[in-house]
Amino acid sequence: MTSDLPPRSRFGIRFSLLARRWRRVIEAGLSEAGLTDATWAPLVHLKETGGGITQKDLAALVGIGGPSIVRVLDILEREGMIERRRDSADGRARLIHLTPEGETRVSAIRQELARAEAAILCDLSDEDIGRMLGHFTTIDRRITALEAKGGRGTGR
Repeated sequence: MTSDLPPRSRFGIRFSLLARRWRRVIEAGLSEAGLTDATWAPLVHLKETGGGITQKDLAALVGIGGPSIVRVLDILEREGMIERRRDSADGRARLIHLTPEGETRVSAIRQELARAEAAILCDLSDEDIGRMLGHFTTIDRRITALEAKGGRGTGR
């Protein structure tokens, strides 16, 4: 029975499963608005970073491989959401930028995300959410440190 385990032993799996459920709910709302995960996630990440990033960096942020990001970016470029510009520092590289149409799409995505997140988080105060975000930052820092060491250890 998992409830007999200490909280530290239950946290990882619970967090992972919750993140998947969160994503499914968010994706369902975005799908109803005509947006797929393959297309909305790169657009949001481009907006968050300010654009002007490489395909490789965007693929890492979105969590997909190089060939997959190329296909997604081809679609987004055909739809007029993004443009690839030559990197002035490295003429061989192309940097990805949102177009004005892409900016408009990101606004629609953010509205849908806000609606879904408000429904999910309605029972939590801003202070509760702030504390959780602080904990996420701590966990993120620890993961970054472990990745830098090339290890997957417990790192206590």
